[in-house]
Amino acid sequence: MRFSVLCSGSSGNSIYVETDQTKILIDAGVSGKQITSSLKEIGVDVSELDALLVTHEHSDHVRGVGVMARKCKGLDVYATAGTWRGMQKHVGDIAEERQHVFAVEDALNFADLHIEPFPVSHDALDPVGFCFYQGETKLALATDLGYASDRVKRAIQGADALIFEANHDPEMLRMGPYPWSVKQRILGDKGHLSNESAGDVLSEVLSGDSKDVYLAHLSPDNNMPEIAEITVRGVLTQNGYQVGKEVVLHDTYRDKPTALKTIKRM
Repeated sequence: MRFSVLCSGSSGNSIYVETDQTKILIDAGVSGKQITSSLKEIGVDVSELDALLVTHEHSDHVRGVGVMARKCKGLDVYATAGTWRGMQKHVGDIAEERQHVFAVEDALNFADLHIEPFPVSHDALDPVGFCFYQGETKLALATDLGYASDRVKRAIQGADALIFEANHDPEMLRMGPYPWSVKQRILGDKGHLSNESAGDVLSEVLSGDSKDVYLAHLSPDNNMPEIAEITVRGVLTQNGYQVGKEVVLHDTYRDKPTALKTIKRM
């Protein structure tokens, strides 16, 4: 299994996952042009995509969904019923035969790629994260969550690689320019996960061989990559992890993709 975080942050999110038989896009929160360019940068032609999965209806995850569905003829789009309702105004016309609804209990199968959604706590209609499996290899994606429930922790446990939210530094958020109502939303149980909370959750779910963790959905106003990494590293170290050996932390970017990463069970 291989993956790349094409872009991540409040301005837009999109992730690419592939196996030898399947090529999947998760979210399209930026323009079709940027997604096409990012895919090309990692050696993927946009016409090769098999499906587009959507985590939830916020514009930084669906801005380019309609364009991608219409641009890539035959591209099937998968989302929960709530997400379909919420994103209609953002995505425009998508051919009915290309619209697929799944429930959070439903597993999705694409050739050799098995995908299991799980619910997350966010201020959206029916938001989900995903776990991707190829044989014994597992990739977990969990962003846009105010807190990590026991169900989320069980879902992502045992992953060989994780794309995990480290959205904000609470002090930067409290001292920053956002209205108090927005700050309360971000800090709430249906908002976004802080750097320290990300470290706490990772300390609970990581185990076994070396894991790759991609710190994702960083706020441009209330966080910095260096602060996110230092904070998460500190929490993991306090909990006995050897960061750099047992756990490898990776940055993600708003304007460029991460290198195509191959993961396999050690």
